[in-house]
Amino acid sequence: MHHFTINNRHTFFSNSTRSRIVHHVLQRTKYEDGKSKMGINRLLGNGTYEAAFPPHEGGYKSRHPIKTHGAQNHRHLLYERWARWGMWYKYQPLDLIRRYFGEKIGLYFAWLGWYTGMLIPAALVGLLVFLYGFLTMDTSQVSKEICEANTTIMCPMCEENCNPWKLSDSCVYAKVTHLFDNGGTVFFAIFMAIWATVFLEFWKRRRAELTYDWDLIDWEEEEENLRPQFEAKYSRVERVNPISGKPEPFQPFTDKLSRLMVSVSGIFFMISLVLTAVFAVVVFRLIAMEKFASFDWEFVKKNWQFATSGTGVCINFMIIMSLNVVYEKVAYLLTNLEHPRTESEWENSFALKMFLFQFVNLNSSTFYIAFFLGRFAGRPGKYNKLFNRWRLEECHPSGCLIDLCLQMGVIMVLKQIWNNFMELGYPLLQNWWSRRKIKQTEREERTRGGQNVENKVQLPQWDKDWNLQPMNAHGLVDEYLEMVLQFGFTTIFVAAFPLAPLLALLNNIIEIRLDAYKFVTQWRRPMPARATDIGIWYGILEGIGVLAVITNAFVIAITSDYIPRFVYAFRYGPCVDKEYHHEKCLQGYMNSSLSVFDMGVRWNVSEEQSRYCRYRDYRASPWSPVPYDFTLQFWHVLAARLAFIIVFEHLVFGIKSFIAYLIPDMPKSLCDRMRREKYLMQEMMYEAELEHLQKERKKNGRRYHHEWP
Repeated sequence: MHHFTINNRHTFFSNSTRSRIVHHVLQRTKYEDGKSKMGINRLLGNGTYEAAFPPHEGGYKSRHPIKTHGAQNHRHLLYERWARWGMWYKYQPLDLIRRYFGEKIGLYFAWLGWYTGMLIPAALVGLLVFLYGFLTMDTSQVSKEICEANTTIMCPMCEENCNPWKLSDSCVYAKVTHLFDNGGTVFFAIFMAIWATVFLEFWKRRRAELTYDWDLIDWEEEEENLRPQFEAKYSRVERVNPISGKPEPFQPFTDKLSRLMVSVSGIFFMISLVLTAVFAVVVFRLIAMEKFASFDWEFVKKNWQFATSGTGVCINFMIIMSLNVVYEKVAYLLTNLEHPRTESEWENSFALKMFLFQFVNLNSSTFYIAFFLGRFAGRPGKYNKLFNRWRLEECHPSGCLIDLCLQMGVIMVLKQIWNNFMELGYPLLQNWWSRRKIKQTEREERTRGGQNVENKVQLPQWDKDWNLQPMNAHGLVDEYLEMVLQFGFTTIFVAAFPLAPLLALLNNIIEIRLDAYKFVTQWRRPMPARATDIGIWYGILEGIGVLAVITNAFVIAITSDYIPRFVYAFRYGPCVDKEYHHEKCLQGYMNSSLSVFDMGVRWNVSEEQSRYCRYRDYRASPWSPVPYDFTLQFWHVLAARLAFIIVFEHLVFGIKSFIAYLIPDMPKSLCDRMRREKYLMQEMMYEAELEHLQKERKKNGRRYHHEWP
């Protein structure tokens, strides 16, 4: 004890540490004779107790202003300086959060705050790219040609009840497409790929600083207790724990492998269910496309692309939210089927399943629109049909990127609104109902006893907390999952939707205060836990960063019209072998990207155009020696797309690796501080031991020496 400076034994440990000590004792206390009759968790499992939780320090509100009377407890201080909505622009008090809720929750809010802060430059650049598209919308050569194409007759969009239409009818659609598909798209995709790397690398530095400040540098996770379910299942088979040297239940390898195979099969089955749902949405889009294209209302008929995409996205969102409820139950069932050994293993396994399920559920339809929509539609006279009935959907003459943008925007906005409502509205309603029932019970008791008690009975803190909602049984899994899925939306298809970082930033500003309000006022105080990192989520974020580079390369090369425009400007446009000016060099691009089809039937148009209509493809004309065969321009565009994918991926991965190499995981100043602290600690312990030993010798009457004996 003489190595420690303890001024007050009651305040030496923080409140969260004292809660962990009490919980540690309760977990190891026997309540009956028997090897397994031990611990509060087993008593909770068999229904002896309904709940066990550390109580809050007191109320979070005070009748007196905090500026004049100070905070009455840490919970009150957290509410006034962190959880209130008026504090949205201020830094989070991470040290106070850590002292009250523990390091694990403190690290979550530190990561969330860091992620939100890093979104600011991404949101600004994305907004500038969007504004560039907005300012150049009217001067875009492609949009001009589409809007002025009053004589260009396009082929019918459906087999029945659809007539040829003028290309100029889609003028608004072309201008909106230019907002997201312009010269800044490639730059922003590269910027976001590098941003994701910088974000993760600098988070490692920030995490190192926090773990040092919170005395977690030398902390190693202590050996966790076995889960009661694991003990009950494998109590008959034991082996000696190599760390503790005591016998403990053991799961045979064959049993573990068989359960893992069943779990993996369940995961693939659920993923196939997602793909089935996506297929159903595709069928709906095909049916809706025909209906809207032949609609009686002229406004809908003219904007059938928006109508088809909008209704498809809304139905897809409802399917996504419905399946999410099913996936949580399936992931819980499959994780319990595996019988993980410890709580951390259970949490990691459950988190990975939830991420896989929800990621596939959320992004499968987006992948379809990005890489499959309009790719296999065929051509007029030889369209590919689903079930020999519905013609596959085609891209608009100005590209498919607007469909992808609409899909991302609607799902991202609706999902964030729904999540925020469920996180705040649901606990508020439940707590209000609990308080209402308590007041009703008290009223009935007073009426039954014939008493008219005006003064309210002051409930103990544990009773007040009992009426609050318990923290989610999955811990922080749901909180991390929501943000990680948002990170995926912000990076994976950001080339199609540059406003995604801005929407994420606005949502996260609300999310931080919403989570803070929820933890401080609506939830029981969770059991404090120690941690040095965000766990399995860091690996998932790195995987998303790699996937983002690949998908953005394919979005720019395949979904966007950037490559076809580039090839036309340098190989087929009016500026070949001349000085390059972007918009001037795209003159005639629209006509070059449309092929001719001989309908063989006269329509109510001018005599010169009565037999022919145009469609989006690079095919030979009907009067050429090989009608409807791919032209040389098609192969040039295809080669340029493949070359762009290879160059883009290698360039961005090279830059990401170089940046990761340049940024050390730990700041040099922190390394110097740690080495200095280690040196001073050794010196202090040497001096303290020397002084202690000299006092002991002097006390015992031995000779006194100034040097080490």
